[in-house]
Amino acid sequence: MVSTKTVVAAALLASTSNAFVAPNVGSVRSTTTSLNAIRRGGRGPRGPVRKTEYKPPMNAEIKYDEVRVNVATKDGKDEPLGILSKADALAKAKELGGLDLILINDNSDPPVCKIVDYSKYRYAQEKKRKEKAKNSKATEIKEVKMSYKIGDHDYTVRLKAATKFIKQGNRVKATVQFRGREIQHDKLGFELLDRLADDLEDMANMEGKPRREGRTIGAILSPTPEVVKAINDAKRQKEKDKKKAKAESLAKRDADIAAGAVAADKEEEKIIGGVLDGIDLDDDDDFDDDDDMDASLDELLGSSKANDDLFA
Repeated sequence: MVSTKTVVAAALLASTSNAFVAPNVGSVRSTTTSLNAIRRGGRGPRGPVRKTEYKPPMNAEIKYDEVRVNVATKDGKDEPLGILSKADALAKAKELGGLDLILINDNSDPPVCKIVDYSKYRYAQEKKRKEKAKNSKATEIKEVKMSYKIGDHDYTVRLKAATKFIKQGNRVKATVQFRGREIQHDKLGFELLDRLADDLEDMANMEGKPRREGRTIGAILSPTPEVVKAINDAKRQKEKDKKKAKAESLAKRDADIAAGAVAADKEEEKIIGGVLDGIDLDDDDDFDDDDDMDASLDELLGSSKANDDLFA
């Protein structure tokens, strides 16, 4: 026989199971996603960030009433036109072929403007920027590592490497390394760096004094002004030689094209002359043949006024 306590317990268990509601998995996921997005600060832009190109004020965008005007010439130089009003400068730009009036320097008094085609001005500025970036390339820092008890042969190898880097226009970081208790011989490390600086004194200067950093002692050696000047002169000479070689190549190509054209004209004249020589322009046989044909027609058709009018 089932007791009353058992019946009551079964009833409570049934009511509790009916009251349980399963959570909405989709809503939990969406809530979690929203929270993660808020924590990340939202979704950022995809792809590379576009850089806005600086465009100087030009034409109607210029806010000054009076400007100093220069005009670009064919040889790449600027010809000054003097101080003009904004309206006169715009009229002059239009008169010179619909060019643009570009503000070059707004810090001067009066501001400086230039009359030029904006597309050509932009191309020239970009070319100058690339040339400047190429010539003013940042020097690299090369490193030469040594031990305070380095041998003569190894020291010579490090010295040659440092010399090579200096002649290339680079700065050299000379580092003396210590292991364990070797750091107590740091005085030998300073002496080694001083020795290296003395051996390179003709082409490099030490920036400050050697400094100790943990278990290493380092010093920076930079090229002397004479070495830097020699390197820059060599670069400029190389650029000149390259431009000269290119100009000579173009001139040679133009000369070859011109010579080929002249040879082709002579060959054409020779061919035409040979054809004309084979033709006898003074031969009267053709005219005699025409007379014989006319006589044959007269015999065949007879001579009448209608026929004469027809074949006249």
